[in-house]
Amino acid sequence: TEMIHTMSLIHDDLPSMDNDDLRRGMPTSHVKYGEDIAILAGDALLSESFAHMAKETPKSIPAERIVKVVQILGDAVGPVGLAGGQVMDLDCEGKSGVTQDELQWIHRHKTGALLRAAVASGAVIGGATQEQVESCITYAEKIGLAFQVADDILDCTASAEELGKTAGKDEATDKTTYVKLLGLDGARQEAKRLAAEAVSALEPFGEKADVLRVLAGYIVNRGN
Repeated sequence: TEMIHTMSLIHDDLPSMDNDDLRRGMPTSHVKYGEDIAILAGDALLSESFAHMAKETPKSIPAERIVKVVQILGDAVGPVGLAGGQVMDLDCEGKSGVTQDELQWIHRHKTGALLRAAVASGAVIGGATQEQVESCITYAEKIGLAFQVADDILDCTASAEELGKTAGKDEATDKTTYVKLLGLDGARQEAKRLAAEAVSALEPFGEKADVLRVLAGYIVNRGN
């Protein structure tokens, strides 16, 4: 999943997408190595993510679980995942009248798709029941949205040095964000609400899910 995430960042930063030159405090891939190499690096990472899973998953894991995870990851990057979310994101850039429902659709199919894949894949590989997998998916979808709300807040409140990427980019490109729709205080309340709903989805797991509860709190309180 991390290989797919890195691919998405490399491609998101391209001139034809978000056109950014700073990522994690360093020049983006296309700035340092050229647009051609950046595109190919992303392609290679996407392919390698599936190859790595096929080669490195322990043989003790039943084959049907591995096939299910392949489906989950494939959905996460395809037209109902990252690709579809990015198309909608680009289409809404600079457009007036974008609703909160549309904004949530975008982020459910971008940030949310990756988090959902990571959490659901772990549950499937671990032998969770379908009901348990669904609870994990609900958690992932809520923290995915909370993550993006927090990201929107940081974009207009933190510096480029703190973020490790260009600050104020959303406003500069006239993107619809949670801050734009709800205001800064409203966005902060929305992030807390989503994090609380994520934590609520973990109730069936008791104290075994404490790490995920801590993660939900970190997502909405992080500084970069």
